[in-house]
Amino acid sequence: MTKETKKRAPRRKSNAISVADVARAAGVSTATVSRVLNGNAKVAADLQNRVRDIARELGYTPHAAARALASQRSKTIGAVIPSLENQNFAIGVFALQKRIGEAGYTLLLGCSYYDQEDELKQVRALIADGIAGLMLVGRSHSPALYELIEKEQIPLVNGWTVDHDHPYVGFDNVAVGRRLADYLLDLGHTRFGMITQMTQHSDRAADRISGVRAALQLRGLQLRHEHLIEMPHKIIEGQMAMKALMNGSERPTAVICGTDLLAIGALAEARESGIDVPGDLSIAGINDIEFSSFTSPPLTTMRLAADEIGARSAEYLLARIEGRPVSSQYIVPTDLIVRGTTARPRNI
Repeated sequence: MTKETKKRAPRRKSNAISVADVARAAGVSTATVSRVLNGNAKVAADLQNRVRDIARELGYTPHAAARALASQRSKTIGAVIPSLENQNFAIGVFALQKRIGEAGYTLLLGCSYYDQEDELKQVRALIADGIAGLMLVGRSHSPALYELIEKEQIPLVNGWTVDHDHPYVGFDNVAVGRRLADYLLDLGHTRFGMITQMTQHSDRAADRISGVRAALQLRGLQLRHEHLIEMPHKIIEGQMAMKALMNGSERPTAVICGTDLLAIGALAEARESGIDVPGDLSIAGINDIEFSSFTSPPLTTMRLAADEIGARSAEYLLARIEGRPVSSQYIVPTDLIVRGTTARPRNI
């Protein structure tokens, strides 16, 4: 009796034209083809036209390609977020899971702890599990991660940010920072401080700083180096940063915090130090978490609809998986919520 050797079942083959076929015919990379066909590439118009013409000539259709890939993958969608300690991310992931669950998909979740190498490791594990789509946070990821996604042809969406090179569902964080600064400038403030997350780990934080600086520059002002403090995303860190700002030689009259948690810490320090908010100091946050309306006084903040980030990211990924047309760029609207921590400075 002969011993049979078990062989892995081959993946079902498809005659569908792939992105790689189009790339070879056009003499460009698969990344360039994907970006052109997704409609979000910064590519010369003549090259875009050539890629689209070749795709049509070869008979490439995203719908057929999506069906071919979907047949090889499980009914799971992956997401890697920096941390579940950030309520904004937790809300977004909950909305993502709810929507894909309605479509019969299961969410596989990983946390990167703001470490790009760990994020890449998480994504590799998710791909090994056969995910059909992937959501990430922000646009700053390792080149190796983007190369892996392109190679595997997995639909990707970057959340919470604006990304002109990849599909995104996010907030215009530059506009968020600018809107808060303009509001405080219109109240009459000229001396600003800013407490924000570590920009090394967050392109969202860097964009908000850029927005604040741009608004101040238009009024002939600037954010002084010593008035910008980067801290980890915790209430106690916001409190420590506020103490440092208030111990400086020239105190700001308005402090913009990169998140509500940092603002709550800043507000606690002001109260402990006997600083009247908003009489002596205005404080504003970003996110509008539930607790922000229960601080004393209630916190002025920018409302960022994280649930819409999750839901629209799910819609994008499901459309890509199923081969349906869908916009690859979506900016989620934000709102300024004026409460009790901001007012005109007393010296006006």
